Amino acid sequence: MYELAHLEMIGAIVFQLTKNLSIEEIKKSGFDQYFVDHTTGIYPSSAAGVPFTAAYLQSKGDPITDLHENLAAEQKARTTYDNILRFCDDPDVKDAIKFLRQREVVHYQRFGEALRILTDKLDSKNFYAFNPSFDKKCK
Repeated sequence: MYELAHLEMIGAIVFQLTKNLSIEEIKKSGFDQYFVDHTTGIYPSSAAGVPFTAAYLQSKGDPITDLHENLAAEQKARTTYDNILRFCDDPDVKDAIKFLRQREVVHYQRFGEALRILTDKLDSKNFYAFNPSFDKKCK
């Protein structure tokens, strides 16, 4: 799950990198299809052009399930930032992406700690058999 703050930071970077492009630079860079639809406005989408949607914000209401979803989302975001760093040569952009990447690592660690604390407080033989935020504890 991308946090909205991350989208805003990435959007600001894209805006700064594209605000003064000439039409020739837009065409040469392959940015022309995006430009036709959005000029240099921020329209969050994947590298494949898939628009951001609230469906990315997954929640089941079960803390075990939701923490696993959060762990996976943090790792996916970290991988995306790693991939951006492989292609990027702008030092200012790299610094911002490195900052966001480090946040993903820390978030992953905190979600892992939360999952460990939650499961430690449950009956370890039965903690996948019920939703601890909804069902009565099974005995």
